Amino acid sequence: MSTFATTLINWQRSHGRHDLPWQTRDAYRVWLSEIMLQQTQVDTVIPYYGRFLERFPDLPSLAAAPVEDVLTLWSGLGYYARARNLHKCAQAVMGRHGGVFPADPAVLAELPGIGRSTAAAISAFSYGTRAAILDGNVKRVLARAFGIEGFPGTKPVESSMWQLAESLLPASDVDIYTQAQMDLGATVCTRGRPACSRCPLATTCVALKDGRVADLPTPRPKKITRQRSGRFAVILANGTVLLERRPPAGIWGGLQSLPELPEDADTADWVSARYGLTVRGVTPLAGFRHVFTHFTLELQPEAVEVAGPPVACTEAGAVWHPLERLDEAALPAPIRKLLEQLERRDLFSPP
Repeated sequence: MSTFATTLINWQRSHGRHDLPWQTRDAYRVWLSEIMLQQTQVDTVIPYYGRFLERFPDLPSLAAAPVEDVLTLWSGLGYYARARNLHKCAQAVMGRHGGVFPADPAVLAELPGIGRSTAAAISAFSYGTRAAILDGNVKRVLARAFGIEGFPGTKPVESSMWQLAESLLPASDVDIYTQAQMDLGATVCTRGRPACSRCPLATTCVALKDGRVADLPTPRPKKITRQRSGRFAVILANGTVLLERRPPAGIWGGLQSLPELPEDADTADWVSARYGLTVRGVTPLAGFRHVFTHFTLELQPEAVEVAGPPVACTEAGAVWHPLERLDEAALPAPIRKLLEQLERRDLFSPP
């Protein structure tokens, strides 16, 4: 066993995390946590993970549920393609593998939403498979410990890191070693303000020795952030708001949201023509910004008051949703926040 692996395994046993709710051999729970933890912090994931298990305690219950229910529980966690792939993966495991997650990482990686590193983590934690992972935490640890130059997102650097990660694998205790890498990156070798004095690799770390901890891993090359804007209609009627399901592809794919207004449309005319509603008034609301991974969206909401009780919507995917039951809607986080703020201002009170 390499000195690197031995050091990390011994450190994890004494100083690593041992009370995370998904630290189990149950492949379903391990898989669920690994998908939720993609680009999301542990503290954010824990409450979502608990709610998911309450609603979907096992793979068959998740596979049999409508995808809308999955998206509703996922609302606010972001990166919603993960939720859609989670549902597809559950159905694929039920259909192709008899409801049992395969142990082979290569087979796992063929399932929706599971890449090479996630497949290795699921297999290592669930079955003890000797497979290397290479998530963001591990890339940071390896870049600093071994002085690896270059942005890890580029193919040549990533390939060299995969080779290194595989060469460092211990012959046994792979699950502990895998957890050790995650724990070290998340709690000690952090992106900002790493605790080098507490690191078990401090005596051999190339970045620490060369005074380059802040420089490694090499950051992503800067690029101009794209700006987008959107007008959204908050159509109100007697304590309900009109929601539309977004297309499967694109931002907030498959979620419910406020109708998006064409850029140059007259709000009252557009709402009347699309939904057959009589508009009593339109009130511009304070705009706000939401940052996605690759662009920034400037949202300009407009409150639209309509006459009479809500009439049935003939537009596909459009429904009137009670404001007191917003928690039951699969809403994007910024839309949910907007509606909750407006409700507190009594903007939804009937005349």
